[in-house]
Amino acid sequence: MVKEKETKPKKPAARKPAVKKPIKPRKEEILELPMEEIKNIPTAVVEDRELTEADFEPKDKKNKRYYEAVGRRKTAIARVRLLTIKPFEGDEGRITVNGKPYRQYFTTMELCQIAEASLRRLKSLNRFEIVAKIKGGGAHAQAEALRHGIARVLVDFNIDFRKKLKKVGYLKRDPRAKERKKYGLKKARRAPQWAKR
Repeated sequence: MVKEKETKPKKPAARKPAVKKPIKPRKEEILELPMEEIKNIPTAVVEDRELTEADFEPKDKKNKRYYEAVGRRKTAIARVRLLTIKPFEGDEGRITVNGKPYRQYFTTMELCQIAEASLRRLKSLNRFEIVAKIKGGGAHAQAEALRHGIARVLVDFNIDFRKKLKKVGYLKRDPRAKERKKYGLKKARRAPQWAKR
């Protein structure tokens, strides 16, 4: 007969009570300057005058109220901001693309006409200022993405513009894109040339 080994039940190990270590305050480095350098630090000059409304107006365009929308075409994405301004005279709109005037950014006349088409349709090229940031795609896709973004931001500004812009198709995001290449083919559908021998 095989004797069974007797096993003693294991006692759980006694846990030591957690001791909280005191947190040492960090010693901040104090910058010590000699008195001569402290005397040479210029102090701000405060003018004694009453504040006017002009003091509270934002000095830069970033703080002005604007409407924003995104336009897309192929792989181009345009983030468009619309600012209202006083109407001005002239045939050229105030559209800034990636920090440049749109006529300088889009080199051909055709691309400039595509970019400003939404504003021209509403005959309000001289009533708004557009600031856009565009990335991705080619020049033509970027111009169409800008047109789409401007159309969308104009609808956000005034819902009455929707009817005219929808009629000409500027509010629709053109879904056409390059078809992906397939395995075993040269392009999306182009098969390798067949050789008899």
